[in-house]
Amino acid sequence: MTNNTILIVDDEAPVRDMLRVALEMADYRCIEAENAQEAHSMVIDEQPDLILLDWMLPDVSGIELARRLKRDELTSTLPIIMLTAKGEEDHKIKGLETGADDYITKPFSPRELVARLKAVLRRAGPSVPEEPLTAGELVLDPIGHRVTIHGQSVEMGPTEFRLLTFFLSHQERAYTRTQLLDHVWGGNVYVEERTVDVHIRRLRKALAVDGHDRFIQTVRGTGYRFSVQTAERV
Repeated sequence: MTNNTILIVDDEAPVRDMLRVALEMADYRCIEAENAQEAHSMVIDEQPDLILLDWMLPDVSGIELARRLKRDELTSTLPIIMLTAKGEEDHKIKGLETGADDYITKPFSPRELVARLKAVLRRAGPSVPEEPLTAGELVLDPIGHRVTIHGQSVEMGPTEFRLLTFFLSHQERAYTRTQLLDHVWGGNVYVEERTVDVHIRRLRKALAVDGHDRFIQTVRGTGYRFSVQTAERV
C-alpha cells in the first residue's frame, strides 16, 4: 500500500465508484464525499493526502470549495486535482488560478488519472511532521509519540498531545476555540467550545515544568496562541 489517502468528491455515485476502483487497484486508500460540506468535514477529520474534486457539485461548487481550502492556512497546501467535463481553456485557467494543482477533463483513462495523481503527490511531498517539534527546552516527538522537557518525560493525555502538536506546528498565531475544535477534535465531533478551555488547563499543567506553560497564551476576545517570542499570557 502507498499509505496515501485520496478524497474523492463527486455527486455521482457511479463516477465515485469508478475512481475508487482505479485508485484502489493502484494501492491508494479512498474515502468519498458527495458534496462540498461533507468533503470539508472529511478534510478536517481524515486529513487526506490529495483531493479529486469535481467542478460541478450541488449547492457549493467544486471551484468554490477549492478556493476556501486554499484560503485557509491549515489546508492551503492540500493538493487538489479538479475533475470536470468542461474542456474549455478558460475553465482550466480558472481552476488553476484558484490553486488547483492539476486539472483532468472527463473522460480520462485510469492510467492517466493515476499517473497525474502520482506526479502531484511527488511535488507536494510529505505533509505529516516527522521531525521533532521544539519550543525552548520542550520537545515533541510525533513518531515516538512522546514529550520531554530538559530530556525528562512529560505525561499527558492523547487530546493534550494532539493539541500540543497543533500548537507547535502553528506557532505565533491566534486561534479561536471553534478553529481548535475543528482542527484538533475534528469537524464532526460535537462538543462545547468550553471543552477547549478544559484541555488547555490540563496542557498548561503538564507543561508547568520550568515555566513552559507560559507559551500557551490566552488572547482576549479570540482564543489561544502558542508563542515563544512573547512568552507571557495576554
